[in-house]
Amino acid sequence: MKAKQDFPSINERPAEGLKPDGTAYRVLIVDDSMFVAKQLGQILTSEGYEVIATAVDGMDGIEKYKQYSPNVDLVTMDITMPRMDGISSLEAIMAYDKNAKVVMISALGKEDLVKKSLLLGAKNYIVKPLDRKKVLERIHSVLSK
Repeated sequence: MKAKQDFPSINERPAEGLKPDGTAYRVLIVDDSMFVAKQLGQILTSEGYEVIATAVDGMDGIEKYKQYSPNVDLVTMDITMPRMDGISSLEAIMAYDKNAKVVMISALGKEDLVKKSLLLGAKNYIVKPLDRKKVLERIHSVLSK
């Protein structure tokens, strides 16, 4: 039986979730939907990213960002959540760390909220339902700047 090393690796490429030094980019996922958080986590870990924590709302997101800072490379932030929405949470995180890299997650039809979040410092956005290719493209573009 042939082993993996018996096959040429023409399609092999480095995982997107790794920094130039080979360590994983660390991501904080902030989303009240367990389904979306799990889906995002699976997409990211499949590319080598490390999901360091998941927060269930904006308040929890701020607390976890402060707890793990400065070891958070990127935050994915849902816009609509209970207790504290993503835009208020984004404002608090940007006030705490002006260099924070936050990518907003939005449902279709929330263009006004997406624009507002970009003006407040979000680096990019992803529209639900999540598309694996788009998620990875947008996150990679933010981290490679």
